[in-house]
Amino acid sequence: MKRKGLYFLIALALGGVGAVHAQDAAPAPADSAPSMSSSSYDDRWYIAPTVGGYYNDTDRNTNSRQIYYGLGVGRFISPNASIDIFADRTKRDVDSAVGGGSWSNNSFGVAARFYRGDWNAWRPYLLAGLMGSNHHNRGDQGFSPAAELGVGVSKTITDSSDVRIETGYRYDWDNKSQPAQDGYGDWFLGFSIVSRFGAPPAAPAPEAAPAPAAPDCSTLDSDGDQVNDCDDKCPATPAGTIVGPDGCPQKVVIDLRGVNFKFDYPKKGHVKADEIGKALAEPSADSIAILDQAVDTLQRYPQVKVTVAGYTDSKGTDAYNQSLSERRAQIVYDYLTAHGIDASRLEGPIGHGESDPVDTNDTDAGRARNRRTELQVQQ
Repeated sequence: MKRKGLYFLIALALGGVGAVHAQDAAPAPADSAPSMSSSSYDDRWYIAPTVGGYYNDTDRNTNSRQIYYGLGVGRFISPNASIDIFADRTKRDVDSAVGGGSWSNNSFGVAARFYRGDWNAWRPYLLAGLMGSNHHNRGDQGFSPAAELGVGVSKTITDSSDVRIETGYRYDWDNKSQPAQDGYGDWFLGFSIVSRFGAPPAAPAPEAAPAPAAPDCSTLDSDGDQVNDCDDKCPATPAGTIVGPDGCPQKVVIDLRGVNFKFDYPKKGHVKADEIGKALAEPSADSIAILDQAVDTLQRYPQVKVTVAGYTDSKGTDAYNQSLSERRAQIVYDYLTAHGIDASRLEGPIGHGESDPVDTNDTDAGRARNRRTELQVQQ
């Protein structure tokens, strides 16, 4: 009987291995993976043929050791736990001193295994099981409760198969086979081949990378117009376009009307910026206020460049008026740079003499308006 059971178990094991190899040879889905991480698990059903040996309780009055064989069906219920329903059988020879004969046990139960470690490594586990043990001997034929505790190791060897080696202690509360005994504790050592059914599960989809954080528009200036993208109402403004605070094109006008000069001023050698008040027509404070407004405009629009040009009335020779217009342009140029306007933004100073009058030169008032400077914005 022992040999027949062993042959049966070997046949089951070889059949399970053959089924596993057939599954492994079949084309796998493109998104399947051969290995499992410790955070995922294969929850397919499996069968687990088992063969092993018993070291019997001496109170049984049987041979001290013999083989057992069995079959389990189960599945993992979490990455680190599995449940099996199993049946196994063993048969002992009763000592001749107590009458001889045989004593067989057929056990049917459920076992839980609790694993540690990565799925693809050797994984130690704890074993706990409950069962009913059906005993056949001269003294009794019937069922008694039994339980087992043990430890083992498991190793995945293919996508669909594992090996398990485990040892433990099984206690059978059989108080009928020998009236003088109320139970028996036996040690066991078993080897199993676990064969899973069906195709391996697809590998979990990789987690999508988090979307990059949207850039802070207050730190961006996509069109380079010195207005950040949050405030820019006119994106993609052509380079060099003068824009307002909203980023839209704006015509910048720097009006120096009202900044007029005394007749024949500034004199040669008196073109210092801090002496401009001596050269301006009265009230000079009004002219300086207009110049200060021009400074403020240039500071608010740092991309604006201007030409500083000076003019005269028609009194005097052309050569003298040319020199006088250049001095007027120079003193305004110096005033601007002295108040923080970078010289790279100023073209000139340029004198135009008496050309391009803005009023008649036939009246005092007209000639006074012609004695001027202009800031000509370079569009």
